[in-house]
Amino acid sequence: MSQAKIIDGKVVSTKVRQEVKEEVEKLNQQGINVGLAVVIVGKDPASRIYVNSKKKACAEIGIYSEEYALDESITEQELLTLVEKLNHDTKINGILVQSPLPKHINENRIVEAISPLKDVDAFHAQNVGKIMIGDFDFLPCTPSGCIDLIESTGTEISGKNCVVIGRSNIVGKPMAMLLLHKNGTVTICHSKTRNLAEVCRQADILVAAVGVPNLVKKDMVKQDAVVIDVGMNRLEDGSLCGDVDFEGVSQVASYITPVPGGVGPMTIATLMKNTVTAAKIQSR
Repeated sequence: MSQAKIIDGKVVSTKVRQEVKEEVEKLNQQGINVGLAVVIVGKDPASRIYVNSKKKACAEIGIYSEEYALDESITEQELLTLVEKLNHDTKINGILVQSPLPKHINENRIVEAISPLKDVDAFHAQNVGKIMIGDFDFLPCTPSGCIDLIESTGTEISGKNCVVIGRSNIVGKPMAMLLLHKNGTVTICHSKTRNLAEVCRQADILVAAVGVPNLVKKDMVKQDAVVIDVGMNRLEDGSLCGDVDFEGVSQVASYITPVPGGVGPMTIATLMKNTVTAAKIQSR
C-alpha cells in the first residue's frame, strides 16, 4: 500500500511569499508603501502566536506593520473608535482584528466596521457577497491557501467530487464557494449530516475544518483522495493534531497536509497577498 505524499505548506507558502515580496518591491519603486495593522485584544496564547507570525512575515516581505495590543477590559466602543481611526490612516492598507474577542464585544459589529477595502481577512459582508458571486478583490486567507495547496499537487479541481466538513463563515462556507468557482462538485457536511463516513468516501478532494481531533479516519477516505486538514487542535499532552487521523489516512490518500506545517503557513502567506492587493486598489 502506497503512502500519501505530504503537501508541505512551508514550501508552497515560501513561493507565495517570495512573489508577494517582489510585488512589494515594485510598489515601493512607484512610491507606494504597504501597511498592515493587527489588533489583538486580551492574552489568548494562540492569538499571540498568530499575531507574532503575521508581524514576522510582514518584516520579511517588506510590509510596514503596526500592532495594537489591547487589554481585554477595553469597551466595544473604544475598539470601534480604533478601527475607524485605522480606516482613515493612509499608512494602513489592511486591518486585521484577531479573533476570538472577549465575550462583551460583538465580533460581527467590529468586522462590519472595518472598511471593505481594508478587510484583508475578507470577513466583511460586502466581501463575502462578492466571493459568492465570483467577483472578489480578496479571498479569505485559509480557504484560498487550501486551494493553492490542492493545486500545488497538480490536481485538477474541475469535475471532481469535493467534500467540505464544516460550515463556518471563516473556512467551511467560503471553502465550498472557492471549490465551486473552480468547477468542483461540492458537498458541505456538518454536525447534522447523516452517514458522514459514506459522504466522505465519495470525495476526490476532502477538506476537514471542524476542530474535532482525528475525526476523519482511514475508512472514511476514498483511495487516492487529496486530503486537506484545516483543524488545529491541542491535545491534553500539549501536542497539536488536526481533524484527520494522519497515520491512518496517509495509508489511503494520494496527498495529505500535515498539522502543523500544512494549511497554517498558507493562511499567513495569503494574508500578505491580500494586503498587497489592498494597497494596489487604494492607490488607484
